[in-house]
Amino acid sequence: MGAEAVSGANRPPAAALRPALPGDLPVLAAIAEAAILELTGEDYDSDQQEAWAAAASDVEALAARLKDHLTLVATRDGEPVGFIALADNKLVDMLYVRPDVAGEGVGALLYDAIERLAGARGAKSLTVDASDTALDFFSKRGFQPKQRNTLSLGGVWLANTTMEKLLAAPEGPVH
Repeated sequence: MGAEAVSGANRPPAAALRPALPGDLPVLAAIAEAAILELTGEDYDSDQQEAWAAAASDVEALAARLKDHLTLVATRDGEPVGFIALADNKLVDMLYVRPDVAGEGVGALLYDAIERLAGARGAKSLTVDASDTALDFFSKRGFQPKQRNTLSLGGVWLANTTMEKLLAAPEGPVH
């Protein structure tokens, strides 16, 4: 057996990436809601999680928010397992993965693709308002904290951190 067969024996199947489609909105809202409710409990209390999840699971609000965003969907066996949205080629606005695939590289795959696309489109930096749960994820990818924020959502206060990453200039011409 080759190294690929051995190293891939216990790994989940790789995710595929594609642009988001209008029909994806209900499942993307469900992914966001599940991720918030199941993955943020160490950083946010139940009232905060419920207010955040209620806002994230509103399909009409999600459609309006993503209308002008570049949104990529990660799929396994054709089923969405995560998504990322980029606003104005500079703001990572949303990044959520299904709880059952958290820690399997789906978020990294989505983020890496968005960073490459933003850079190819001329972005000099990326920013994100990272939840406390996502701080480590973005820090590991070179983002630096810039300011702490609080926002009111459904009458509940939540905190996040604005982070920024300077992107390297592309090497050579893009073909």
